[in-house]
Amino acid sequence: MKTDTGTPSSPLNISSGAGPIRSEKKGTIFFLLISLVAFLLILLIQADLVLISFRSLFTAAALFVTAPEAFRQIFTSEILEFWTAALYLVAVPIILGLIARKSFRKKTSNQQTKTAEELSLGKISLRAFMRHTIALYASAIIFVLYSAAFLAPFIAPFSPYDQQDFLVTAYQPPLTQLDALILKQPKNLIIPLQKGSGTTIDLTNTLISDFQLLKTRNEPNAIRFVNEYRIAGDTVIYRQGIRTKRIALSELAGSENQKIAVKRTFILGTDQYGRDILSRVIYGSKISLSIGFLVVLISVTLGTVIGVTSGYFGGWIDALMMRIVDVLIAFPALFLILIIIATFGNSIYLIVFTLSFTGWMGVARIVRSQVLSLKEQEFILAAKSLGLSSTRIIFRHLAPNTLTPVIIAATLRIGSIILTEAGLSFLGLGVQPPTPSWGNIINEGRDSLLNYWWISTFPGIAILTTVVCFNLIGDGVRDALDPRMRG
Repeated sequence: MKTDTGTPSSPLNISSGAGPIRSEKKGTIFFLLISLVAFLLILLIQADLVLISFRSLFTAAALFVTAPEAFRQIFTSEILEFWTAALYLVAVPIILGLIARKSFRKKTSNQQTKTAEELSLGKISLRAFMRHTIALYASAIIFVLYSAAFLAPFIAPFSPYDQQDFLVTAYQPPLTQLDALILKQPKNLIIPLQKGSGTTIDLTNTLISDFQLLKTRNEPNAIRFVNEYRIAGDTVIYRQGIRTKRIALSELAGSENQKIAVKRTFILGTDQYGRDILSRVIYGSKISLSIGFLVVLISVTLGTVIGVTSGYFGGWIDALMMRIVDVLIAFPALFLILIIIATFGNSIYLIVFTLSFTGWMGVARIVRSQVLSLKEQEFILAAKSLGLSSTRIIFRHLAPNTLTPVIIAATLRIGSIILTEAGLSFLGLGVQPPTPSWGNIINEGRDSLLNYWWISTFPGIAILTTVVCFNLIGDGVRDALDPRMRG
């Protein structure tokens, strides 16, 4: 009897479904190129701030080596945001370019060779995820949101803490344009320059000057928002709210024949203090998205370690750990969070710790059930017969084989963590003002929701978009990693 030697119908054959895969690759390459162009455009527009950020980074490194005490006195978290944004803005285009180049070359190679090849489980799962169009769109949106969070100092039009001239700027609807007089008076230095000479003093003053340039975003002069203004001789008459004031033309940066005012646009409007909503939503994404990522990372790591240990060793260790898990799951998570925050106060670090401490139990139980089914299989018994240590068996053989449910749980949990943090901030128990987070921005606008809807609406849309996208990504990852869901 002659055996059929045709092309096998194994899922490891890349020839099946090649059309959709090539279509998704085209879409991926197109998105990579669009992202690359966007990053290069931001880099070109903000070239001065990027160069100042790198210069201040090198100056800070030199000052930290020569005079650590002087460095600690002037270091702030705000300058760290500029350093992170500059590094991200330079590194991501390089990575995107390499990925796009590799994808394009691989696509060309596949078109030329078109031979069947055996794929690893990881590549099979990746290709299955690439066929999940909705999950790909959600991943693209999450990438944009995280990029906006990293690049907040460069793309936010205003500082999220500015509340100057709120008689003019308060409660302005979206797309409002206001005139701002440019004063000769420079903006106040956050840290005064030090007197004296020497290498340490020079480095310190250079760093302080760079801090000031970055904080003012290369706009060193103070501005004054006005509803309207007119020039009368050597005097400028302007109105702020119901008040009419005068200022000498000599106190402005321009003159009659020069530009004495600029227009500022508030794309998403302003709040009751005149702060720009768009800037606060962008900066708020740094808090909300970073808390979601850190909490899931910590809770998943902790749950995986405890679940693997409990399932592998069994006995009294398993009984003790699972009883602890049962108690913590039975205890209301929100009530436990409120107790911890009421006892120790509320800060970003405490919120991360609290949400991590109350979120690892489900992952531990999932991992334990996986380990119980894996530890009796032949490859684990073979490892034990070879005399391998328990630590090596756990981290080399058991833990990697439990990653599928862990990854699914992690992607699905990020959205719920962001919702929990937003709820705590809305109740005043999370991130405290004036530090912006999506939850406390919504809280600030809840009393004026009908008249000034934009204050709470836009951060609410940001939360909705983020949570839905993470859930869609979780569905896509689950379908890609589940062999029963692969086509």
